[in-house]
Amino acid sequence: MKMICSNKKAFFNYEIQDTYEAGIALNGDEVKSIRANAMNISDAFAVVQRGQAQLLNCHIAPYSHAYSKSDESTRRTRTLLLNKREIIKLMSEIAKKGLTLIPIKAYFNERGYVKIELGLAKHKKSGDKKAVLKERDIKRETLREMKVKLK
Repeated sequence: MKMICSNKKAFFNYEIQDTYEAGIALNGDEVKSIRANAMNISDAFAVVQRGQAQLLNCHIAPYSHAYSKSDESTRRTRTLLLNKREIIKLMSEIAKKGLTLIPIKAYFNERGYVKIELGLAKHKKSGDKKAVLKERDIKRETLREMKVKLK
């Protein structure tokens, strides 16, 4: 599994409850562009409309050696490839108040296909974010003090 990109803000801004693996339908030279690490999923999110999962606001830069380099298709809506059962389950989960479907990471699987790991997430409140930062600082300080004592 070769990692393409990850959404680092996802774990800070959201509380991930469940994860799903989905394929992504790509056009033309987008795979070559992705192999050149020209993909960004930090602002992306997924929705389920008319029985189909779609990835919105995912940026894939145009391939440098492509015949047509149009910037209008860099943030187009891309179809996510999921089983019908998974789509129905996602629709029922998203219908609950406050749940969102966000991409966590994009990678190539063993067969060379581009896969997106989606997270069913609930948005954190600012107090929760502050608590996580405070906890991280305390952990860092204790490790620092333990290093000093060991020397």
